[in-house]
Amino acid sequence: MKSIHLALAIHNHQPVGNFDSVFEQAYQRAYLPFHQTLEKHRHIVLAQHFSGILFEWIDKHHPEFISRLRKRVRAGQIEMMTGGYYEPILTRIPPQDRSGQIKKLTETVRRKTGFEPTGLWVAERVWEPHLPASLSPEGVRYTVIDDSHFKFAGLREHELLGYYLTEEDGHPLSIFPICEKLRYTIPFRQPEETIELLREYASEEGDRLILFADDGEKFGVWPETNTLCYENGWLDTFFTLLEQNREWIKLLTPSQALKGLEPLGRVYLPTASYREMMEWALPATAIEEYEALQQWLEQQAAPGTAKIYLRGGFWRNFQAKYEESNNLHKRMLWTSRRLEDLRRRKSGRILEKAREHLYAGQCNCAYWHGVFGGLYLPHLRHALYQNLIRADSLLDRLERGNKTWVSCRRADIDADGRPEVVLQNDCLALFIAPAAGGGIYELDLKSTAINLIDGKSRQKEGYHHRLVQLKERDSSGGADGDVASIHDRLQVKEEGLENYLFYDWYRRISFLDHFLHPDTDLESFYSARCSEQGDFVKQVYNLNTELPDGRARVRLWRDGSVRDGDRLVPVRVTKSLSLLPGSQVLNARCQIFNRDDSPVRLWYGNEWIFSLLAGDAPDRYYQFEGAEPKDIRLASRGIVSGVRRMTLRDDWLGLSIVLSWNKPAVVWRLPLETVSLSEAGFERIYQASVVLPNWKISLAPGARWSVSLSITFNQQVNS
Repeated sequence: MKSIHLALAIHNHQPVGNFDSVFEQAYQRAYLPFHQTLEKHRHIVLAQHFSGILFEWIDKHHPEFISRLRKRVRAGQIEMMTGGYYEPILTRIPPQDRSGQIKKLTETVRRKTGFEPTGLWVAERVWEPHLPASLSPEGVRYTVIDDSHFKFAGLREHELLGYYLTEEDGHPLSIFPICEKLRYTIPFRQPEETIELLREYASEEGDRLILFADDGEKFGVWPETNTLCYENGWLDTFFTLLEQNREWIKLLTPSQALKGLEPLGRVYLPTASYREMMEWALPATAIEEYEALQQWLEQQAAPGTAKIYLRGGFWRNFQAKYEESNNLHKRMLWTSRRLEDLRRRKSGRILEKAREHLYAGQCNCAYWHGVFGGLYLPHLRHALYQNLIRADSLLDRLERGNKTWVSCRRADIDADGRPEVVLQNDCLALFIAPAAGGGIYELDLKSTAINLIDGKSRQKEGYHHRLVQLKERDSSGGADGDVASIHDRLQVKEEGLENYLFYDWYRRISFLDHFLHPDTDLESFYSARCSEQGDFVKQVYNLNTELPDGRARVRLWRDGSVRDGDRLVPVRVTKSLSLLPGSQVLNARCQIFNRDDSPVRLWYGNEWIFSLLAGDAPDRYYQFEGAEPKDIRLASRGIVSGVRRMTLRDDWLGLSIVLSWNKPAVVWRLPLETVSLSEAGFERIYQASVVLPNWKISLAPGARWSVSLSITFNQQVNS
């Protein structure tokens, strides 16, 4: 009789910052019923990985599950895997953090289940050749990686029925290829189809091995899969079929495979992730071209050939594709370097607590974007920034104690070869980019541990053309009673989303200098379809830092030009930011100089964004001194004239942001909203509120105009 070995591995994870209700729903819809089904089938053995953050949540909210898990482990039915505790992309965090995260999860697994894990789950299967040198010293003997990685190395389908050896600097590691075909049949096709697929791979020698490994959430959390897997009994039927055919389908865990089967040989894999991830890492236009080329190749060659020889991008390029991802990543590295430097001089509970926050800030989910919301989800970015800010605040305590202080430091934080400035005191931290219009790209309120300008700019995505084509057409279902894979679904959560496909020509950060065209109105500014009359928004500003009279000040200036009618007028913009020790007040000043020998008419606006997580919540709203607009939601659009003082309130956080000017302004307010694709379909997401105070100015030759701004951050402790 022909036979084959089958190994199963299930990966379970929830992001840092995900809502508690989402954890609970995933537990009830996937993790618990999967385990209950497994308990009924004692001949089924598999490997399981729980990220540390999820394991921690389950242990706190459902400790009985950990007891049940431990019983299955002791019975030999489950083999536990380790990984980075907070599910980081291992190749994108510093080596000492990589080691620390793995040690932390390994110890947790050992303590809670009694199992000593030797297998490791690589987050998002992001592989780089140097990984074995980090994994092997931590006691890791094997990992599981997509078969596409092996195909990129030149191996064919029939050569992937087993496992291989690799190494880096003499550190060995066994690697199992994950069968992509099984990822798409389980659980989206009838269970019998998977059995027949296994029959095709079976051999007389019985020495072949095939591995299925994928997210546990596809067994109950992904759309329609709870009904499929449990109400309709797909998982129970699948396990029953495996048991009924166990004479020729020989189930084993990966570590059992290492003991009982010889490796197929040695291999060195290129940088890769799973196929869809590498497509998502491409620029938007390249994705459209890639999809078209892939379809053409599929028509010209044998089915599947294009997937072998045509590959997408490199995971690190998410940091080139999205400035927000790069800033978040480099912010994390900034904190990691600070902690490592302090570790050489200090130790203790505060340092370890800071390390815990740093690790939590390395969770991968908000650093990239694909079919899951990821980077586009404000609450996930917020959680990472919150942990990084808390880590930095603890490091401040170690360095400075509890006294008030102020500092101004230049450093190339985002690794672009140009200096940024960190202006901060014990209450606030501003990250300023002179090379990006002299804008503020991060503003941390330390008492709340929130980055108040954590917005996401609107940019073209490779799937946006599908939304235009789709409109109201329903493409969510499969054929013949099958459920569509999450990668194949197309749903729209709101009608008319194609009307919100606006793309920003600059990154939406704060303290940017606009010179508006006379025809500009609120709608054209909202849709980024207005003409900019000046050359300041994206350009490089000169920089000077000062520490006068116990305060810290950053001064920025640029000599540029502004179009006034048919002529270009030379204009200098000078602006400054200053902080006092112990103060939650940010003072700013903007000056405009007419450097021409003729009068000039200008329409100037100074753009700010504030991210308070919810645009439609009743406890988050605008207030204007002397005016009461009908719509005060943070997601509202409108114009208020003669404003000297306004407030953005977040009663849930007990936070108010009070802006005041010494010259009355016309204030435009508008939401920053993106259209993105998630597992639930296309959706519009509120990212931040844009506030644009603006003034129409006439300047004589050589004349100067100035305005002063004060921003006060008031934090109240909620009872």
